[in-house]
Amino acid sequence: MKSARRQTRLGMVRGIEREGVERYLGLPYAAPPIGHLRWREPQPAEPWRGTFDASQFPNRCLQVSAPDVLHDRATPGEMSEDCLYLNIYTPAGEGAGRPVMFWIHGGAFILGSANSYDGTMLARDHDVVVVALNYRLGIFGFQNIAGLAEVYQGSGNRGLQDQVAALRWVHDNIADYGGDTNNVTIFGESAGGTSVLTMHAIPSARGLFHRSICFSGTDVNVGPIDGIAPLHEHFELEGDDLLAAALAASPNELLEIQQKIGGPASPQVDGVVVTETATQALLACGAVGPPLIAGCNKDEGTMFSSYNEEAGIDAAMVESMLPMFSAWVNADHPADYETWVKTALSDVAVGKQMERWWYDVFRAAALRNAAAAHRAGAGGWVFNFNVPTDDPLGVAHGSEIVFTFNTFADDRATGLFTHDKSVTNEELARLWSSMMVQFARTGNPNGPDLPEWPQYSDDAACLIFDDAPHVVHDPDGAEVRAAYGMSSETPLSI
Repeated sequence: MKSARRQTRLGMVRGIEREGVERYLGLPYAAPPIGHLRWREPQPAEPWRGTFDASQFPNRCLQVSAPDVLHDRATPGEMSEDCLYLNIYTPAGEGAGRPVMFWIHGGAFILGSANSYDGTMLARDHDVVVVALNYRLGIFGFQNIAGLAEVYQGSGNRGLQDQVAALRWVHDNIADYGGDTNNVTIFGESAGGTSVLTMHAIPSARGLFHRSICFSGTDVNVGPIDGIAPLHEHFELEGDDLLAAALAASPNELLEIQQKIGGPASPQVDGVVVTETATQALLACGAVGPPLIAGCNKDEGTMFSSYNEEAGIDAAMVESMLPMFSAWVNADHPADYETWVKTALSDVAVGKQMERWWYDVFRAAALRNAAAAHRAGAGGWVFNFNVPTDDPLGVAHGSEIVFTFNTFADDRATGLFTHDKSVTNEELARLWSSMMVQFARTGNPNGPDLPEWPQYSDDAACLIFDDAPHVVHDPDGAEVRAAYGMSSETPLSI
């Protein structure tokens, strides 16, 4: 590795160069959200003087420990409330106008970091600029305390506002790193995929991105969630006294409250930051809206069921969760999905049923929103990721990440999961990442030497990405689409 330097409009920046790619790590896109800025919307970062050292990974946002099933390697960077930084990977040397690929990490909005994702090979092999960001998580990024003071309106979506602030920073500064301000693709997995979908429904994000790729994302909750109650229960205070105590509390004390709450964090349609559902926004934007690729993996639910087994969740508890899953899959008519489950999956073991529910959560969102993007005229494509693997969990949640960043060539595992390192998988990774970059470059994943991939239209075309990628028409079937809340006759009646 050697030093890399760039003169930017914000000042001189020193990063590192490796394998033909310059890495600029830990660039601040917003002020540290500490002190009185805790739970406030992101504020502009202070300009620096002299040369900014961007050679080390930044702090990770505060988070609870991940379940053992999610661990694969240590992630660099200390945990801190001061964490609003991004990492840039750009081809070394002269160059301008490169497509920008803006990665939003997953982790149920309570875990994860930009530092887990190495954009080196994606940038080098495809001549693109890769940006990965940290955003506030859990109680710091998604606790709705709007009832405590006017300045906390939108506090239930602060993590999403962080993402928008980072996009705005990219819009203003990415040309200094060889990127095209007018060609930014947002892409992300799990909570990152949910963020990608939701960005369409955030007015302040419009015009800051031009294409979107959703890996295993979901639609957000409709309606705000009051987050004051857990704070009140912990501090036994109200009003201004409660606010003062919460602002004065240590980060660890707030993490303790978060652990008591349990579960993932949840962005919401609050009418302040997020004004409608992604589907509504995609239809409203019409043909000028960002095109969308969306899909999920063959065995989405296995990782979650593995974790649930370790946590000791029994059959009765799983059954009690069906109404919640039904609302995730089909928000408008959850009873339709619940009825379908009880009929179609009546002979399936409860644990395996839950695996299917998780798959349907991600699949329904992909179909619904890709169909909306196609119907609007912007363009929508659907995939099912199904690369063969010997992993006991199968093609689990997160399996596509290592293919996207194409990190099979060495030991730098990217993301939460890895696959077997084989020549075949390396080749498939190059093909998969080429399709994603082609979409980022042109707004269409089709191109020379790439598999034909029709839009998700009346024939419900779906790319099955396995060791021989091919298109299948309507693999879900009319009955399943109806259970998802889509017309049994056509996937385009939203």
